[in-house]
Amino acid sequence: MINDKELKNKLKRIWPSLNEQTRRIFAANEAIDLGRGGVSRVSRLLNISRVTILKGIFEIKSGTIEIGRIRKSGGGRHRIQKSIPNVLNMLEAIVESSTRGDPESPLKWTCKSSRNISQELTSNNLSISHTKVAHLLSELGFSLQGNKKTKEGLSHIDRNKQFLFINDKVKLFMKKSMPVISVDTKKKEIMGNYQNKGKQWLKKKSPKEVNSHDFPDPTLDRAFPYGIYDLANNTGFVNVGTDHDTGEFAVASIKGWWLAEGKKLYKNAKELLITADGGGSNGYRLRLWKLKLQELAQFTGLTIHVCHFPPGTSKWNKIEHRLFSFISSNWRGEPLVDYETIVNLISNTKTSKGLTVKCRLDRRKYPIGKKVSDEIFKK
Repeated sequence: MINDKELKNKLKRIWPSLNEQTRRIFAANEAIDLGRGGVSRVSRLLNISRVTILKGIFEIKSGTIEIGRIRKSGGGRHRIQKSIPNVLNMLEAIVESSTRGDPESPLKWTCKSSRNISQELTSNNLSISHTKVAHLLSELGFSLQGNKKTKEGLSHIDRNKQFLFINDKVKLFMKKSMPVISVDTKKKEIMGNYQNKGKQWLKKKSPKEVNSHDFPDPTLDRAFPYGIYDLANNTGFVNVGTDHDTGEFAVASIKGWWLAEGKKLYKNAKELLITADGGGSNGYRLRLWKLKLQELAQFTGLTIHVCHFPPGTSKWNKIEHRLFSFISSNWRGEPLVDYETIVNLISNTKTSKGLTVKCRLDRRKYPIGKKVSDEIFKK
C-alpha cells in the first residue's frame, strides 16, 4: 500500500492545476481507489473537507457530474473577516493580553489552546470553531511553541563588562601566542550496562540490550571526566577521574595537560590563562583550587591567570560546545560499561573542523573534605 508521503506527493503534483469542481472529483476518485479509510486519508493529506469528498463520491457513483460547471464568481462561504470585520482584533486581544500578563485577561491562568480561545470568543457572542481559531492565529503570525531555555538567572549590572573583559584578555593572550584553556568537569557518569541516550546504526532489530531500570547501584564505579580545551589549537585533553571531583583533582588535570601537551606546544610560554565556571571543583571561592593552582604555578614557573564566568553562564564556556558536546555525540547510544569504554570513546572523538582529543585515566585518590586553614592560605 502506498504510504502517506508518496500519496501526498502524488496528489500535490496535479492539485494546483485543478479548479474547484475537478479538485472535488479528483479527491473523491482517489478516496474510492484507496478503499476503506480513503476518505479520511485524502481529507488529511489535502486539507479538504470530508463532506466535499463524500459529495464528489456521490456525484461519481450517481453519474451526476456536470461537466464544465463551477461555482459562480463570488459564490461560496465568505471569509469570517468579511462577516465579522473585527474578529482578528478580538482574537489578538485575547491572546496578546494573556501573553503580556494582563490581570484582566480571561485566559490569564488558562492554557491558551485553540479550544479554550474558541470557547472564550463564543461566550462573547462570537461563534467560531477551534479549527478556524487555529487558522486565524496562523494568519496573525502565531504558532504552537514550547519553552526555550535562554534565561540564565539574575544578571549583575556589570555582567556584560565581565564578558568583554574576558574576551579582551583571551584575544591578548592568543595574539602573544600564550596558552588559553577552557576547563570544566563533564557530567559524572556511572559505570554499568545502563541506557545511554541517542541512537547509532546497527543491524535491524538488534539494539544493544541494557538494564530495564536506570536505578544505579551505589557500589558501581563512577567516572569524572575533567576537560581542558586549548582554544588556539582546537584540541581537547580529558582526565577521567575515578575518585572524587575536587579542586585538587581539577588542578591535577590541568597539570597533566601541561606536561603532556602544553609545554610542547608553548615552549616559550611565561603565562597561562584559564577560563572556568564560577562553581564546581574550580569555583572562584574554593580555597583548595586556589592553593593547588599556586603550587602548579611554582612547579611550572608560569604566571597563571584565571577568569571565572559570572554565575549562571556556564554555556558561555567554550569547552561546553567545542569539546563536551562532541564527546556526548560520539558516545550516544553506547552503554558506558567500564572505564576502558569511556577512555576509548573520548579519545576517538573528532570533528570535520579538526578537533582531536586525548584522554587518560586517573586512578589517584582525591579525598573530599580537605580544609585549607587561614594560616596556609595566607602564605
